[in-house]
Amino acid sequence: MRKVFNTILLVALPASGKSEVRNFMANIEPERLEKEFHIGANLQLDDFPYVHMMRRIDNELKALGQERIYYHSDEDPFYDARDWGTLCHLLNEDYKDLLNQNRVEPVSAAEYLMERMDRASLAAGLPPRNSLIIPAIRKQVAAKLEKEARTMLNDKHAQYTDDLSDKTIIIECARGGPDGSEMPLTGAYGYQYSFAQLCPEILENAVILYIWVTPAESRRKNFDRANPDDPGSNLFHGVPLNVMMGDYGCDDMQYLIEHSEKENTITVKASGRTYNLPIGVFDNRVDTTSFLRQDKENWDPEKVDTVTKAIRTATDIMWENY
Repeated sequence: MRKVFNTILLVALPASGKSEVRNFMANIEPERLEKEFHIGANLQLDDFPYVHMMRRIDNELKALGQERIYYHSDEDPFYDARDWGTLCHLLNEDYKDLLNQNRVEPVSAAEYLMERMDRASLAAGLPPRNSLIIPAIRKQVAAKLEKEARTMLNDKHAQYTDDLSDKTIIIECARGGPDGSEMPLTGAYGYQYSFAQLCPEILENAVILYIWVTPAESRRKNFDRANPDDPGSNLFHGVPLNVMMGDYGCDDMQYLIEHSEKENTITVKASGRTYNLPIGVFDNRVDTTSFLRQDKENWDPEKVDTVTKAIRTATDIMWENY
């Protein structure tokens, strides 16, 4: 019997504390992490780097006088909300590659990334937009992205391991819907849609750690943390206001909790099956995590204790239903 969670979906609105919690876990002694939180050595997957690279592709296209393919502008949401599904299918591929230690050595990491994005887009019901770019233009875009794409690929390979029995895969993402939306969210918005896009390999083994903040608090923390000089950073990237209101003006997690088929779970219907994923809620509506962006030696012990107790309460509930 496993002593730790196999897979945790670490989810919340932007700037709610997801990356800060990951940073906290990375600085906890392995024995304590396992004993107190039922979490093994972390292997981490995140869809934010793909969001960042989609914007990078659009910016390079614009610089070359071409039409954007993912976003109306740097300040706006996706052209098509089904790209939330594109991100899920990229995570599905990352998860399977991690399980199977699938290594690739493409001549161009950027062109390989663009091909992956197209496969994921097709799975989400969208056209393969990168392959529709004029070849000469696509090569120029890829050349601009190569360094970042190669780093992403190397970081992905670096996590591969022969033994997953004592590891916990952390999958981080944020989902929501337009401000003022009624529940349940429809179309490609919210967790109800995105969870259903995840592959059976994830859903069969996953629990959910949800960090709860209000949309207003999410916006406040988002603008407080934003560093325009580090747009690709997990801890310090900022989300534009139009995106905060259009994509993250609300979320559907409380609705899904209240309408689950089983207490302390989220019911997900996907691939012709029904999954009840155990969920723990870390109530961060009064901010307790921002200090975790600092170097560990500057962490306030009382604040560390508060966060420790809150996460442990959530993970204990997850474990009871695992």
